[in-house]
Parts: sequence; C-alpha cells; structure tokens
Amino acid sequence: MRNGVDAGRLLAADRAAVWHPYDSMPSRGRVRLVESAAGGRLSLVGPEGSSDTVLDGMSSWWAAIHGYRHPVLDQAISFQLGRFSHVMFGGLTNEPAVVLSESLVSMSPDGLEHVFLADSGSVAVEVAMKLAIQYWRSVRPKEAAKKTRMMTWRGGYHGDTLGAMSVCDPESGMHSLWTDVVSEQVFLPPPPPGFSEPVDPAYASLLREAVRDQADRVAAVIVEPVVQGAGGMRFHNPAYLRVLREATEQHGVLLILDEIATGFGRTGRMFAAEHAGIAPDIMCVGKALTGGYMSLAATLCSTQVAHGVSNGEVPILAHGPTFMGNALACSAANASLGLLLSSDWGAAVERIQGGLQQGLAAARARSGVADVRVLGAIGVVQLDHPVDVGAATEAALARGVWLRPFGDLVYTMPPYVVTDQEVSQIAEAVVAAAAAG
Repeated sequence: MRNGVDAGRLLAADRAAVWHPYDSMPSRGRVRLVESAAGGRLSLVGPEGSSDTVLDGMSSWWAAIHGYRHPVLDQAISFQLGRFSHVMFGGLTNEPAVVLSESLVSMSPDGLEHVFLADSGSVAVEVAMKLAIQYWRSVRPKEAAKKTRMMTWRGGYHGDTLGAMSVCDPESGMHSLWTDVVSEQVFLPPPPPGFSEPVDPAYASLLREAVRDQADRVAAVIVEPVVQGAGGMRFHNPAYLRVLREATEQHGVLLILDEIATGFGRTGRMFAAEHAGIAPDIMCVGKALTGGYMSLAATLCSTQVAHGVSNGEVPILAHGPTFMGNALACSAANASLGLLLSSDWGAAVERIQGGLQQGLAAARARSGVADVRVLGAIGVVQLDHPVDVGAATEAALARGVWLRPFGDLVYTMPPYVVTDQEVSQIAEAVVAAAAAG
C-alpha cells in the first residue's frame, strides 16, 4: 500500500467491474493504475506496490497539451470552485462559458461566429450533423426531405455515438458491427496519402463530381482536415480541402470540419483548416480544448447556418446537454487557451516535429515497417501487420514511455511541454515498440 492506496485491491476491483474503452469485460489486456501525474509524466503503481514514472507519449489521448498539474489550470479550476461548479444553461449563463465562446470565435477561421458548447467530441459531431440537416429543412423545406445524408471519405473517425458512427469508415473502422443500424451515408475513397505529395487531379475531379452529383441528397460534407486520426493516422494534402470548399459552395452543400483531434496546434497550425486557407460552415473542437482536464467540446457555425436554423419553421436547435456550459470545464478551457495563446506554441510544435523526424528515422529500415510519417506534434510508425499491443506497450514502458498502439500503428502525440531529450526518449520508445509489435 502506497499513500493509503491499496493498488492490488483497486486493480482487482477494476478488473471485476470497470469497462475500459474498446475492451472486453473483463479486460483482455493489462490495465495500469495511475497514482499521480505531473508535467509530462505519469506515476504508475503495480499490484504489489511497486511504482514507476513514465513519460506520457499520448497526451492522455491527445488532450493534455500542457501536461499534468499545471499551476495555471489548477488555479483556474480552484477559483471557479470557490464560486460555483455548475448551473444549468437553460435560461442561465455564466462568465466562463461566455468568455470561452468569445475566445473560440476570435481564434477560429473567419466566419465561425456562434458556439454550441457540448459534453464531448462525439456530441459535438452529433450537433454539427443536426445543424446541417435542420439548416436545409429551414431554408429549403421543399427539397429538405431528400437532403439528409452526410458525405465523407473513407478512413475517417468521428466518434462513438450513433450519428457519429455513421460517418466513420463503414468497413475498416471500429464500428463495422453497426453498419446495418446507423444511417446510410455517402462515402468516397480516402484522399491520397501524404501531406506534401502532389495533388492527384483525378481524385480532385472525383471530389468535385461527387459533391455535384449528390448535392440533392447531401446536407453536408464532414471530414477530418489534413489528419485522419483514430481511423488510421493518415495525412493528406490540404489542397483537397480547398477542392471540397469550392465544390460545396458551388453546389449548395455545407462543409463540416472535425477539428477535435487536430485543433489547438497539433498539426503546426492552430487549426488544420489553416493549412488550406479555408473556413468551413461548421467546425467541431474538443480534446485539447481544456488541456485534458475535463470533458468539453464545442460546435461552431457561421451566421448563415445559425440564422437559417433560427428563422425556420422550428426556430430552435433541439439539443441541450445537462452539463452544457459547465463552468468548471469552461474555466479550464479558458486557462488552457490562455496558456496556448501566450506561449510560442508554434515553436514548441516545430521543435517536437524535428525531434520526431530525427528519432523515428531509425524505424524506416526495420523489417515489418510499412511507413514512417511526422506532421507537427504527431509521429506515426505504420507496420505491415497488426500490432501486438501487449508486447509493444511493454517495450515502450521498458524505455520509460507510455504509448497506446492500435491497429497496425505505433504512434505518439506528446504534450507540447516535453523537452528535446524527452522527445528523443519518446521516439526511441516508438521505434522499440514497433520492433516488438
């Protein structure tokens, strides 16, 4: 027992009662107990009471960009606790939620003027899809009966709720079990890989023609800009986003960008849309929004979309989470965004990118490695076979790093606060995990 914590009892109780993400009951793998966390490190304690401190190469699933126990974030939440933690958002408002909404509008691509605060990324996607469909029902009621589908490209991931699942990859994604349950959407081939690869004119033409041909039944195109995250960690040329923006504007289709994983600097720009120089009609953000402290997301939209819905026959968006506008979460988000905007985050991400490029280069010559790619603070080693998650995890931990591989990927998205030495250590662990997996 350490500090009054009986690790063995907790781990046994966890195995008996707690269901973990993308896992069976009981868990098929080993679950580790976090005793404490600070900076970019996690303190793990074993069932026998042994402890180990490791670098978090995952930023707690890409969210904890400032690391753990940051004094500014801690203070913001403590201050808000002294006032109140939450009040309902129906008919009431609160300062942290208003300030956060103002900040999101000011820092987001031009034209996104209105903010719907949600509980999680999946909910933000649900809201975005509902907004798009209701917009057409409001502004073109005679045509709207057909205009109910979403268009997306394969290889995407947008969340785990039913609506979000419907726009995830229907075959190779994590939700193929539900293909006959979720709404039928319009899928296009994934964009050609490579952030810096030349644009494929044939694929660009395919996008234009698909939007044109399906415009009568598609309410919106929804894609992850530049980086397809949990669907495969693939990068694509930003020019394809410009093609989509031009085609959707020309043919009366809305454009939704899911920036939940890519937002707040992860790709080297504040939002990945900036690589393409475009602004969507609707944008979803989450994950790093609160610096990884609390669950919070947001759906932003243009005035055209907001007023279109609000002037329709049903002039409201019928969505209202109980904890919408939670003051604690919004306080954490305000502190996190303040830290980000007051720092040279761009230089930090560029430094991490350079360290990952250098450190992961060693994986290219290894047997079983299909590709190595880096963009911003994202490093990926793709294998030519499924990862042995247990072996890969142990190999990374042996080098003092926590990683969570999936599919055929060993990857890292470290916190922006890691040092050059820590980036090197993380890269070494990724290479070792790929070799073991």
